[in-house]
Amino acid sequence: MKKYLNISLIYAVAAMAGGVFYREFTKFNQFTEATALGKVHTHLFLLDMVVFMLTALFSARGNLEEIKTFRIFMRVYNIGVPLTAVMLAVRGVTQVLGLTLSDGASASISGIAGIGHILTGAGIILLLLSLKKLDV
Repeated sequence: MKKYLNISLIYAVAAMAGGVFYREFTKFNQFTEATALGKVHTHLFLLDMVVFMLTALFSARGNLEEIKTFRIFMRVYNIGVPLTAVMLAVRGVTQVLGLTLSDGASASISGIAGIGHILTGAGIILLLLSLKKLDV
């Protein structure tokens, strides 16, 4: 249980750092439009901090680490959400700075973010399957 609360805490700190960066970076650059940077904060809070807080509660009821799909979830999900958040930050910084990206660079950012979203979705499915197998 403590392991998942620690993971949740790490993601909470990352979410807060993302929120502060968004606020200060846009203010410093006098940027007032919507940007992908604003989504980093909420993605990390909801998709990571909250998910791992709930995982901690479920782990108190049974040994999740014995379930193979849960071990796969841990790897897949902890790659997917941070990858998505990083690519949201990259997209947001380019928007705030007004950088003109080539079609290839823009597609690469979108593609990598898409892979992050796919991994996140697969992780959520793996977590749900794991929780179904949990004997409580």
